[in-house]
Amino acid sequence: MSSAKQQPDNIGDKNAVLNRWSVSRETETRLSAYADLVRMWQKHINLVAPSTMPTLWSRHIEDGLWLNGVAGSIERWVDIGSGGGFPGLVLACLAADRPGHHVDLIEANAKKSAFLRTVIRELSLPATVHCQRIEAAGEVMERAEAVSARALASLDSLFGLVAPAIQSKTVCYFLKGRAHEAEVTDATAHWRFDMVKHSSRTEAESVILEIRNCRPTAA
Repeated sequence: MSSAKQQPDNIGDKNAVLNRWSVSRETETRLSAYADLVRMWQKHINLVAPSTMPTLWSRHIEDGLWLNGVAGSIERWVDIGSGGGFPGLVLACLAADRPGHHVDLIEANAKKSAFLRTVIRELSLPATVHCQRIEAAGEVMERAEAVSARALASLDSLFGLVAPAIQSKTVCYFLKGRAHEAEVTDATAHWRFDMVKHSSRTEAESVILEIRNCRPTAA
């Protein structure tokens, strides 16, 4: 942890995010420590695009805070394709203030899974890493109250991964960018679903797609 401190946060970027989202002092401490670990591990594995490191808070951490604001207090999250932990570990940092809440992170890459486990251990987060393919994580998925995914796959592909495993009451929150309208159009050829679109306050083309009652068109 101490070596991570050699690369401090971009304070302006961090403060701008924290001014937009109210978190406890304990959560802020956890998020800062998480950012330190990202910077340290980024030297060895590609957790995020290198060009986004100076704006780590606004480009990556803030998405998790935004998702929490949209979804509210979810007791059991499953984050698929977790990568560097965005938004899953941000949700776990928030869940640490909420007894009984838990985040499951599904990530098939062994090195990224090792990173996720390190963050969870060092910050004592209520989270579990499952180093396996999403298709093999049915037992984890079926326990989800809500499922999240960010920059993972097209909406059509996400439905294919998630729909066979989740319960009918499970809500999906997919963070999408500029191509989301085309993805929604493509997905409607194979799926029926109820959708609410939440637009970002800071990024004009960013949305969270809140999906319920997803089922194949032939169902």
